[in-house]
Amino acid sequence: MTTEAKATFTVESWDEAPWDEQAALPKLTRATVEKSLSGDLEGTSTTVWLMSYGADGSADFVGIERVKCTVGGRAGSFVLQHIGRFDDGAARASLVVIPGSGTGDLSGLSGEGSFVADPNGSITLELSFVSSKG
Repeated sequence: MTTEAKATFTVESWDEAPWDEQAALPKLTRATVEKSLSGDLEGTSTTVWLMSYGADGSADFVGIERVKCTVGGRAGSFVLQHIGRFDDGAARASLVVIPGSGTGDLSGLSGEGSFVADPNGSITLELSFVSSKG
């Protein structure tokens, strides 16, 4: 099964706290974020992001997200790895489905994608993935 999936998400909760703050050094934070997804992916997710803030308000981040959803009538979960940057009011990241993380009807899932959360509040997630299940 090859599927291109597009979804929007709503942030349901955002809990962010510094884990290393020192004078004249970038602030490092950890955020746990709960989201609901709609579109080709219907479900929920939890992401943990580690972020390094620049003096100009930009941030570079990495994250791990467990997505529990249905895709094309198939239910299960999978884990995404995020690598991204927040700059000029928009967050952008590349995503990779972690091999072996799929469960249920989504077992064998692999793929990659991206997301953009723009300054106008439009948040989209795009994934293209291949499943070993037929």
